[in-house]
Amino acid sequence: MSKRIVLVGHCGVDGPRLQRELSSSITDSEVTRVNSQDDLEQACENGADLLLVNREPVGFEEDGLDIIRNVLSRHPEQRVLLVSDYEEAQREAEQSAPSTASASVTSASQF
Repeated sequence: MSKRIVLVGHCGVDGPRLQRELSSSITDSEVTRVNSQDDLEQACENGADLLLVNREPVGFEEDGLDIIRNVLSRHPEQRVLLVSDYEEAQREAEQSAPSTASASVTSASQF
């Protein structure tokens, strides 16, 4: 079964590039993009294996950390990764996971 990776809130330049790179680098993967809360919820409901959440997402009113907090509050087993070039933001994302889902905030090496 292919891994379902969802790019959350990536712009029209980065999104397609990341989609191509991930699709060609991770064999047996299905990489899709979402830029709305409704599409994100549907991706979670449909069993996405990993959400790659942009720190400053396009199409959302919240920042990436708030998206992660909200997703994990509704889907505590969902695996998420904050896409950021700020180490502090990644640490904050890791701390955002509820204690029951602490393993859900994923580092790239874990996937």
